[in-house]
Amino acid sequence: MLVCITDLDGTLLDANYSFEEAQPALRELKIRQIPLVLCTSKTRAEAEFYRLRLDNTHPFIVENGGALYIPENHFPLPIRSAVRRDGYAVIEFGDPYPEIVQDLLEAAAESGCTVRGFHQMSVEEIGTRCNMPPPAAQMAKQREYDEPFEILSGDSARLFEAIQKRKRRWTQGGRFYHMLGANDKGHCVILLRHFYERIYRSVTVVGLGDGLNDAGFLNLTDIPLLLESEQIKALQKAVPRGRLCPAGPGGWNAAVLDVIHDYYSEKGT
Repeated sequence: MLVCITDLDGTLLDANYSFEEAQPALRELKIRQIPLVLCTSKTRAEAEFYRLRLDNTHPFIVENGGALYIPENHFPLPIRSAVRRDGYAVIEFGDPYPEIVQDLLEAAAESGCTVRGFHQMSVEEIGTRCNMPPPAAQMAKQREYDEPFEILSGDSARLFEAIQKRKRRWTQGGRFYHMLGANDKGHCVILLRHFYERIYRSVTVVGLGDGLNDAGFLNLTDIPLLLESEQIKALQKAVPRGRLCPAGPGGWNAAVLDVIHDYYSEKGT
């Protein structure tokens, strides 16, 4: 059984949030009934928006591993430790958003840094900074576990030390740093892989990402595919088994089609 787990920004989506160039591979995934799992720093609202556009009914991971959302009755097995919410079994790994924001502000004050997080930005500012229309920017503000932020002044090393002192983590996405709890995309991928293996026994997991916040989950996949980005050298160092691919949905498309071809050629199907 082949399972595809992908980041969104800079990976399946281009700078204009289009996945048009990936359509051939997306069609092949549907024909082959290969699960496509979105694994993103985006919010639940944003992930649901793209799932609808992609006609995707599979589990998804939000806010850098803050939570794993599994549609009810998707897996024919009990899912323990899940909260039932809006038709999903939700397994939460992240800490509450207000606590994350408060600790970021305290860490900034302690380190003498000036930061600006999403909670301080208007919908209009987020839209401008992220090249989003207002409805998309509003969805990006509906955060539950993870605070994107920028450092306006001060020593970033001191800030990161103060964040870690509070038993929080930070990671770097495409446009912003992110502060979060102990969660990571990888925690969700480990659990999701367990569910697929319970059902299909033999599972080959393909992972696609372009940022350092993808390194944790990519290292847990059988076939990690690294898409070109400004962070690619650091990502290659963090994921030494990774296969380098061209950027964006065009590169995503070619890489996924190659994996599908190789996988089924080996099986003679």
